[in-house]
Amino acid sequence: MIADCRLRFQIGNRQLEIGNKETVMPMRIGTPMPGLDGATEWFNGTQAHAEAEAAGHPTLIHFWSVSCSICKDNLPRVAQWRDEMKDLGLRVIAVHMPRYEADTDVEKVRDQISQHKLTEPVAVDNEHKLRDAFQNDQGYVPAYYLFDAEGKLKSFAAGERGLDMLKSAIERLLASEESAVAS
Repeated sequence: MIADCRLRFQIGNRQLEIGNKETVMPMRIGTPMPGLDGATEWFNGTQAHAEAEAAGHPTLIHFWSVSCSICKDNLPRVAQWRDEMKDLGLRVIAVHMPRYEADTDVEKVRDQISQHKLTEPVAVDNEHKLRDAFQNDQGYVPAYYLFDAEGKLKSFAAGERGLDMLKSAIERLLASEESAVAS
């Protein structure tokens, strides 16, 4: 149980409060990958297909939104890693997480998947069940969760510089997975 941790600030006429009794700790390194239950729709596969793809493989789960320009700018790089690192074992699963009501339009999501050539399984999280399962309470997009072949969280990054921070973590993870297989 987490104690009531609240901070209150007053800036000019605005009063800000941070924290509450229901604060959930973000996922910690080593946390098992949550199930992918709760998506309102799937593209490029099913939940069972995505979970089977991830089983026994390093997996990158990336949260994105159709209204997020940084997300869309980063999608080609994620696709490049998906394609270039697949033979090294990397699997990729996308989660579309709406930030606004307009983002829940599944046809817009479908169009963006096609436009950005997303071939990995894509979960549509219109009810934010996956956001909650991944403890992404702030609703960060883009957000990137890297899990090892045992399904344990190895790295998390979010925001504009998230991919830059993640690249070396992916390379280290794939190298360690390769050396573990070789021995």
